[in-house]
Amino acid sequence: MGVGLGTAPGAAEAAAQAAGGARAALGGEPVDLAFCFLSAGYAEQAAEAAAAVRAGLEPRHLLGCVADGVVAGEVEVQDGPAAAVWAASLPGASIAPFHARAIRTPEGVGVAGFPDLDGPDLVVCLVDPYTFPAGGFLARLNEEHPNLPLVGGLAGASGPGTQALLVDGDAHEGGAVGAVVSGVPVATVVSQGCAPVGREAVITQAEGNVVYELAGQPALEWVKSQLGSLPPREQLLAVQGLLAGIVIDENKADYGRGDYLMRGLLAADEDEGSIALGEQVRVGQTVRLHVRDAASADDDLREALDLAVRGSRPAGALLFTCNGRGTHMFAEPDHDARAVTAALGGPALAGFFCGGEIGPVGGRAFLHGFTATLAVFLER
Repeated sequence: MGVGLGTAPGAAEAAAQAAGGARAALGGEPVDLAFCFLSAGYAEQAAEAAAAVRAGLEPRHLLGCVADGVVAGEVEVQDGPAAAVWAASLPGASIAPFHARAIRTPEGVGVAGFPDLDGPDLVVCLVDPYTFPAGGFLARLNEEHPNLPLVGGLAGASGPGTQALLVDGDAHEGGAVGAVVSGVPVATVVSQGCAPVGREAVITQAEGNVVYELAGQPALEWVKSQLGSLPPREQLLAVQGLLAGIVIDENKADYGRGDYLMRGLLAADEDEGSIALGEQVRVGQTVRLHVRDAASADDDLREALDLAVRGSRPAGALLFTCNGRGTHMFAEPDHDARAVTAALGGPALAGFFCGGEIGPVGGRAFLHGFTATLAVFLER
């Protein structure tokens, strides 16, 4: 696998430069799957960029999008023009590219163009959030295909009609593009960048996204009691941003960082003693409060990577990281790119900054925020 970065003023030139870097690392092997991620300034030239990548790599399949910023190797480019190209030779793999789009149905909004699934090793999905119902789509997939290894992100274009989604020789302004990949060992990684605080509690009364009771107490009273028991540093972090970690798979004996889905506390009702969360919940689910800062995000990413690839040999990875991370979260530039490259031993890494990241928690695919999700390709 290989990766390249181009920063020329023109999209085609930058993409050709990046494709050349990826090609050099492959040593003449045929390219079965390539990704091209373009910064927002290249949006109007995306088709030319894709043509340059196809000319330079001759990939069997090419996917890509326009984003807020791109990642290539140990470098993150959040400002200025840049193209990142990732290329892989995957002999024996089955790769089914797709362009899915929202359609009107008698029941409301449906999705057309998404392929049938038969136990794939990986599904990658790059989404235009202005034209594709990502949340509803993921909910349907979770019902029909539990434990689906799905990763990707919402492409961070500047507004409606400014996106270019690439699939093979075509560039689309909306929908979602991606690929269903089989015959390749892949590990998915989700790092939500949080640290647990306080104790766990079981939801004992709830409706929709409103929790009325936790562990038999009014939910708001329970939250206040947890906050009051925290040390000063954790209390300060909680004031800056408190999250609820919701366990998705209740069948485990113990819960670690990767078992919680992080959602914000949207509101509190003093009269009812209830709290509203950014996710539908049910009675019997376990909840634990979490906080997020740069240190916890760094620890969580490194721990998640270590657990995912322990005992394996990574060959390359695709990274979908939040546009609220990077230099907005970390003091040093290139944090996620460097951390991933170091943890995986330096394989080919590329990706982009997302307006929402897609990845599995507890066997279900969710849309996340302030998260890094990855597909790590492993040596056979």
